[in-house]
Amino acid sequence: MRIQYSSNHPWLLLAILIVFLSFSGALSSTGKEKTTSKNPKKEVTYDGTSLIINGKRELLYSGSIHYPRSTPDMWPKIIKRAKQGGLNTIQTYVFWNVHEPVQGKFNFSGRADLVKFIKLIEKNGMYVTLRPGPFIQAEWNHGGLPYWLREVPGIFFRTDNKPFKEHTERYVKVILDKMKEEKLFASQGGPIILGQIENEYSAVERAYKEDGVNYIKWAAKLVDSMNLGIPWVMCKQNNAPDPMINACNGRHCGDTFPGPNKKNKPSVWTENWTTQFRVFGDPPAHRSVEDIAYSVARFFSKNGSHVNYYMYHGGTNFGRTSAHYVTTRYYDDAPLDEFGLEREPKYGHLKLLHNALNLCKKALLWGHSRTEKPGKETEIRYYEQPGTKVCAAFLANNNTEAAETIKFKGKEYVIPPRSISILPDCKTVVYSTAEVISQHTSRNYIKSKKANKKFDFKVFTETVPSELKGESYVPIELYGLTEDKTDYGWYTTNFKIGDNDLKKKGGKATLRIASLGHALHVWLNGEYLGNGHGSHEEKSFVFQKQISLKVGENHLTMLGVLTGFPDSGSYLEHRYTGPRSVSILGLSPGPLDLTEKNKWGNKVGMEGEKLGIHAEKGLKKVKWQKFSGKAPGLTWYQTQFDAPESKSSVAIRMNGMGKGLIWVNGEGVGRYWMSFLSPLKMPTQVEYHIPRSFLKPKKNLLVIFEEEPNVRPELIDFVIINRDTVCSYIGENYTPSVRHWTKKNDKVQAITDDVFLTANLKCSGAKKIAAVEFASFGNPNGICGNFTLGSCNAPASKQVIEKYCLGKSECDIPVNKITFQKDKKDSCPKVVNMLAVQVKCGRSKKN
Repeated sequence: MRIQYSSNHPWLLLAILIVFLSFSGALSSTGKEKTTSKNPKKEVTYDGTSLIINGKRELLYSGSIHYPRSTPDMWPKIIKRAKQGGLNTIQTYVFWNVHEPVQGKFNFSGRADLVKFIKLIEKNGMYVTLRPGPFIQAEWNHGGLPYWLREVPGIFFRTDNKPFKEHTERYVKVILDKMKEEKLFASQGGPIILGQIENEYSAVERAYKEDGVNYIKWAAKLVDSMNLGIPWVMCKQNNAPDPMINACNGRHCGDTFPGPNKKNKPSVWTENWTTQFRVFGDPPAHRSVEDIAYSVARFFSKNGSHVNYYMYHGGTNFGRTSAHYVTTRYYDDAPLDEFGLEREPKYGHLKLLHNALNLCKKALLWGHSRTEKPGKETEIRYYEQPGTKVCAAFLANNNTEAAETIKFKGKEYVIPPRSISILPDCKTVVYSTAEVISQHTSRNYIKSKKANKKFDFKVFTETVPSELKGESYVPIELYGLTEDKTDYGWYTTNFKIGDNDLKKKGGKATLRIASLGHALHVWLNGEYLGNGHGSHEEKSFVFQKQISLKVGENHLTMLGVLTGFPDSGSYLEHRYTGPRSVSILGLSPGPLDLTEKNKWGNKVGMEGEKLGIHAEKGLKKVKWQKFSGKAPGLTWYQTQFDAPESKSSVAIRMNGMGKGLIWVNGEGVGRYWMSFLSPLKMPTQVEYHIPRSFLKPKKNLLVIFEEEPNVRPELIDFVIINRDTVCSYIGENYTPSVRHWTKKNDKVQAITDDVFLTANLKCSGAKKIAAVEFASFGNPNGICGNFTLGSCNAPASKQVIEKYCLGKSECDIPVNKITFQKDKKDSCPKVVNMLAVQVKCGRSKKN
């Protein structure tokens, strides 16, 4: 309500003032409402330009970091590095099946300690966007929904369904009430400034028709009615009901987002995908930082004020938490890799982008936008604040093959192919999305000397059942059979073959099994026939093999294997998997259908799982044998190892193994699948992260459950991880770093007297540059970790780098001909020189 005050009624003004002061005094006198100066209440509102926090417009640079995908001891470093990368906000989902794995029993400890995670973010002076679901997708098991929800009578997920809405409301209120108890909302002085309810619902809304529309209205009303004092968004939901803000997910929201559905809502980008998540069978995935930077600059140039990198740190899908076929390593190509290390140049180039956008902040938040189209492939977007000199421009070249010259305000600018140059004063280029001047790093896996002593493996092999109890005439659906307590479900049946059923005596028949996924092992009369599997794209598959049958009774055993529950799509509660059709072909009477004419027996899980032999407490519950060098499938392997040296991150390389699960000291490391090769004939993931918090100094217990026969566990090894290979790859014509510039009194000013291009190399921690492994100023080829000389090279290149960098933790090298051509001869005439440098960082004995 807006009150208009009149100077003709001063008594009214006085009365209002007295009431206001009395009300303020009453609030301050109650203990619950009183706030300290340390955590003042923050009002969060919005308009068509941005979020407004305490009356101040903000540009928000956010990154997704999921607390269950790393360990609490890792959180402080990850959050600190995110802030140092220029982020001011952390976004996280809340994982329902992590917090309420058993109905009514909530868990907020260990990796599930959401409050601790948010308070660490607050401690670093950052904001939080909270996404409580209920459905999150996130390549997480069952999209974050607990299994027990499937068993609720009459339930349909994510629609106008009474049981689902009742359980959702109860769960959401538990989470949000907990945040409120801890005073974590901005309205209470906490860091949570934004919430998201539901997730990419438009992808399934049509399947539910009117019930879908009603459900999304109900979800919006649910969080809005709680009056938590923060705005709420719905991503990929262009029809988001008021007051929800519709937000964009994707790679290029500057071009694909239709915009807010109301003029009073800001443009919010909730997921800018920094890479492609990987599933077993995938080749390596990569999204270039130049493309990410271009997309962000474009979005902000078109009235965007909030971007979130999904993911900024992907982390690890520990245990059995990944969705079907998804690898244990998650979004490793993010700015912070799986181990929380800075992946350069992605980390550094985006950090400089945030610096450049901050120089444009006043113009973007208070200026009027204008657009010019000087050419077919070029575009100018700029913001000016009337009556001031405040101005910022974004010069875009959409030509993917050639540079373009743009004339703007009387000056010409050469813009590299498919790039945006940022001018925070409409004059000075301080950043180009295509010109990467940040350092590069290459990740190294160093074999541990301490951990890799000769392993003394002991084994325990599961018994393959031939006949199990059961009354079903069809194989039971695998999700329902396992109830998400294990990846494994057994199926057995018996069938008789008569004297006349075989076409020839001792003749062959064919066993055909059609399965809806994910993998399957098969035995006939105790003989292992092999296995089959689907893929993320093609879940269903057919196992078919020629078999020898015996006259009389035959025993068929199948082991259905899950790789996680599905995490997307409509009617998730009715998704099915496992063997669906079993038949014997090639018999004289014709095909023998075993699916509906035979009784099937079932058993859930492995005996070793039930006895807990993956942990110290359960080891003695079975009789272990010394590994002789060869073992059948479904074998448990255990050995001990000492913690690797140093404090660096640790991983186990599963060379020689097939498919299964890993535990260290009882903690689930995750699923591995070495036998599922990518089109490059390589496993999708070889190294599996073991957090330092899983380890003790000596005698760590390693337990592996291996599904496949004849593997070679002696090839397994432990490695420590670093990014001590540091590189630079810069063109002499690149724009000098935005670090040289600042803004004072609305003017862009150089911090130093002389602004020139430099290559910056920096070691992590207390390490120093110990060796220059490659240096070339000319036209070198390759990438960090694998540079080679081109056709021309300044002979003094290595000598120059050693002079500037050896023995230092950080160095800056001027990138120009004068620095490298000591004899004044141009080694590469008529060529734009590139500087490629590779150095090795290390610790001195003193360090």
